[in-house]
Amino acid sequence: MTYIGWLVRSVALAIGLGGVDARAAEPVQGIRGALESGNLGLVSATSFRLANGGCAACPTIPQALWYFRDDWIAVPKADQAGFSRGVSAQRDVAEWAAAGKGVPSGGLPPLAWVGAPLVAEAWRLASDGSTITGPAGTSLPFAVVPRLATNQSYYDAQSARYFAGRALSLRGHMDSGRFIARSVWPDDFRLDAASVPFKPLVADETLDSLVRAEDGGARQPLAARVLWQSAAPGPQGWSGKPVLAVMLNGAQGDDDEAHGGHFAIATGRFGDKGEWRDWLVNNFYNLDSVSEKGIIASSLPMDAYMGDLNSGQAWYRPSYMLVAVLKQDRAAALYQGAISRVFNHFYRHDFVYRHATANCAGISIDTLRALGWQVPKQGPTSMLKAIAGLPYMALKEGSLDSGRKAFDYMSAERTALYPFVAFESIGRDILERLVAGKQSASGLEAMLAEDIEALVYVRIPQFPSSRAFGQAPVASIDEYMQRAPEDRKDWKIIPVPPRPFPAELKDGDGGGAPLEASSIALAAYGGFFGVTAVGLWHRRSKRRRV
Repeated sequence: MTYIGWLVRSVALAIGLGGVDARAAEPVQGIRGALESGNLGLVSATSFRLANGGCAACPTIPQALWYFRDDWIAVPKADQAGFSRGVSAQRDVAEWAAAGKGVPSGGLPPLAWVGAPLVAEAWRLASDGSTITGPAGTSLPFAVVPRLATNQSYYDAQSARYFAGRALSLRGHMDSGRFIARSVWPDDFRLDAASVPFKPLVADETLDSLVRAEDGGARQPLAARVLWQSAAPGPQGWSGKPVLAVMLNGAQGDDDEAHGGHFAIATGRFGDKGEWRDWLVNNFYNLDSVSEKGIIASSLPMDAYMGDLNSGQAWYRPSYMLVAVLKQDRAAALYQGAISRVFNHFYRHDFVYRHATANCAGISIDTLRALGWQVPKQGPTSMLKAIAGLPYMALKEGSLDSGRKAFDYMSAERTALYPFVAFESIGRDILERLVAGKQSASGLEAMLAEDIEALVYVRIPQFPSSRAFGQAPVASIDEYMQRAPEDRKDWKIIPVPPRPFPAELKDGDGGGAPLEASSIALAAYGGFFGVTAVGLWHRRSKRRRV
């Protein structure tokens, strides 16, 4: 973006921010400022201020603001997470948790990506998709934000039919009396404790089978069941209850590099009627490439994470969620404080996103472990295949980088590599260990074991659009290769350009990222061949002397 472009965009955002305040004089029932009421995760939305990344007075680190310099964000007014310089992100988390003895302080994220200045609540879309009608009967012209040029599919007539007549929560802005939606969320996705059946897993069921049922459930309605509960919920149900939720997003139907799915962990509270759209999702993506859908790693509200018309997960795959309903918020607050510190390290490039070892699942589950929840590890795919794969793929592809990738994928801990494996391992650990009283005496897992009141499984459909329907994600390299075309030339791949991180934002005191396993393997290969070469030379020299 040129300086002039940045200036014009900043002025437009400033005008928009003024417009939110201006609307207070002529309010429209059912439309409010994005932070006027409700929650962002565990805390009131009024604990944040609305801004853009150009905000000079915001306490957020400049590295984080840089990514959102032309978009709407919520910045904490106080209690923002910090970070420790010169140490790794997970060491920082462990030391911070130990110093606070498990009581979080400074737990709010550096920012939350809200994407729009307004929220419209309980509005219904007309059958032709051209207008919305509010709770007071007011009708407004309706449109959606433009499709990003790089986004392969988008909202269309079948999307409008899917949402028509339903009460919706919309994030967006007003333009000449018309509401322009940035995200769409059905209000009937509520999880009311009285209507969610208690249905534990039976003998032939597993979390794996639930996720894979009905081809992943992309075309099915929202479904939920309680897998475990300490007691039946009382008259208030889950109203106001804090949660720690594990999100698994499925495989896309139009991208052969996305069969592994995606992973995130959310914190928040149930609304009075079982609403969960304002839970805060902690979403890690590669910062060093520009997503074709406009995704940027951040903490963001659930309705934006799922329903943003370009970047929302529900627009391109089904999703699955395990919700730990808690009697108090200490476990969820501890995780939110920890992952907010990790985001500070991530934005600073103290470590970078690695698809095999520091991806969405790996970063999230490493943070759980740093807090003392020892989710059981599943081990690597195959160390033998890793050792053989490095030279084989390097020679086959004519690229040392291909060999290194093969080694890293085959040698990586599977709960850190595959979102599906992480999801299932966490759920199984809760059901088989934490609620059975087999937890350790301290740390996050001790809090969860003491505070958990229910574990709820939720399956979330894919929103219809021009995009192909997705399915359940894969859980192994063998399954991945069975699903993708045999010839890599036939793979559907969406290329993305790099996003270079400005040199002036690097300060070089991040504690150093650990070496990738393939780097160590290359050193070992080099040492082996070096010693072998010296040995052969020594033998030949000895023979000559004889």
